[in-house]
Amino acid sequence: MRESLARLIDSSAGFRCVSQHASGETALVEIPRVKPHVILMDINLTGINGVECVMRLKPLLPGTQIIMLTVYQNTEHIFKALAAGATGFMLKQTRPDELLLAIKDVHEGGSPMSSHIARKIVQSFQQRVQRDDETPSLSPREAQVIELLAKGYLYKEVAETMGVSYATIHTHIRHIYEKLQVRSRTEAVVKHLSQTRRSSEPAPKVNFSQP
Repeated sequence: MRESLARLIDSSAGFRCVSQHASGETALVEIPRVKPHVILMDINLTGINGVECVMRLKPLLPGTQIIMLTVYQNTEHIFKALAAGATGFMLKQTRPDELLLAIKDVHEGGSPMSSHIARKIVQSFQQRVQRDDETPSLSPREAQVIELLAKGYLYKEVAETMGVSYATIHTHIRHIYEKLQVRSRTEAVVKHLSQTRRSSEPAPKVNFSQP
């Protein structure tokens, strides 16, 4: 499968596979040397598993985006991978064209996820948020940012829509993360929307599997 993915990427316009590795141990040595924009990481590696590999790679390559590829839809695996630093989560049976779109999306600032995985995350966070009645309120501008993210907008698209700079959006997002006590876009969106529903306000639809 690894070789098949490498051929797919190399044969697609605008993409290039700079390295491929059969184990986490090899990846930890070789990947920092080539500094890729995006890493496709299998969770179920022999030796060091994919989550541990991500945890070790992320400090070395903070700007590199990591998409987990897996056959699992286990919520615990998903959360561990996201906490370790993964930005996207796709099932191995994802169609080639959808995977290429996910790679492009994560490179442009998105957080692509297969719809089944996104649903599990939503359900899990909704259950957690229902037990949390002390969610801090966001400012009107912060709420506008999170609502646009929930609609699938990329950071640069949020900036254009709101008529502010890319840096301003990142400042808003940092404040949102601090207020909601979350570490990812997915967590922030779900927690905010759950709070909105509790206050009987209409909430925008969530679209995590954006192109």
